[in-house]
Amino acid sequence: MILTVEVYEYIPVNAYFYIDDETRHGFLIDPGAQAEKLLKIIDEKHFVIEKILLTHGHFDHIGAVEELQKKLNVEVCMQKNGRDYVENPNWNLSQKITLKDVKYLDDGEIFLNVNPNFKLKLISTPGHTTDGAIYYSAADKIAFVGDSIFLGSYGRTDFPGGDEKILFESIKQKILTLPDETILLSGHSEPTTVANEKTRFWYN
Repeated sequence: MILTVEVYEYIPVNAYFYIDDETRHGFLIDPGAQAEKLLKIIDEKHFVIEKILLTHGHFDHIGAVEELQKKLNVEVCMQKNGRDYVENPNWNLSQKITLKDVKYLDDGEIFLNVNPNFKLKLISTPGHTTDGAIYYSAADKIAFVGDSIFLGSYGRTDFPGGDEKILFESIKQKILTLPDETILLSGHSEPTTVANEKTRFWYN
């Protein structure tokens, strides 16, 4: 099950629940704001969140993490360069948010839950930020891509750590090499697919 929840403080962002239908266990991805709204959904739907996964460390993707950590007592994970963002309010663009007790991971890390057939793979995709990552399920043919790529567009690169050349390489080599039918679920757009994004003018 994938449940998309738009949360908002300063900028609307898509938070995602990726939940195993059989066990109701799973992951919460990019809870950028409105912790109470997300907690209400967890309670009403009887979800068990095993980990919070972050695609990158910008404020609009991490804003509810601290409160959710306290309420859910779960591990927060992100790509290893995330420390530069979540521990630095200037880099995460909030001027106020810092996170502690984050697990920093290498490219290729696999996330499992109580059902060993239900898993996500972290794929490092720097460029929008140095810590950019996507979470890919080959079984469900989906990827949670944060701000690396959108429907018909891609993430800005004029913030700390951004690099357009590196982002284009990440998109071409890491995202658009996934199977064509893979659904790309981003932070700020409607879903798209690998096949669809290969037709964009900036791809070639």
